[in-house]
Amino acid sequence: MALLTVAILTLQELTRAARSAEKLLDSLNRELPATLQDLRLTGKELSVLSDEVSGSVQSVHSVVKQVDQGMLAARAQTQKAQITTRSLFAGVTVALRVLSGPPRRRRRRPPARRPAAAPPLSPPVPKPVANPEPPDPSVVRLP
Repeated sequence: MALLTVAILTLQELTRAARSAEKLLDSLNRELPATLQDLRLTGKELSVLSDEVSGSVQSVHSVVKQVDQGMLAARAQTQKAQITTRSLFAGVTVALRVLSGPPRRRRRRPPARRPAAAPPLSPPVPKPVANPEPPDPSVVRLP
């Protein structure tokens, strides 16, 4: 009898456990498909967002590359402008020196060739100077 009582109590507990398991499985059967559907949609949305981000990253990479090329071109133009400005400044400086500098000595032209004349009979006599001035060192006198 004790064995029969323990068996009946065990069967009652198994029945309760089976009912709880059945309720849990019914609940999962109702909830799980909707949750799985939501997970699939979320996966698809993440895939689309990943593609968009990838496209945006490529676009940003392209823009950065163009900006870099523009910066290189601007740097080259700046260097050319600096060289041109320096050259112009040097040219203007030289032109101002030439235009405002001391007058250049003119080169004497050799006298035109004339037919040989008879030598003078006597050397010319220098004229006496009444008050001679001291020679100016900046003036060069040719004999």
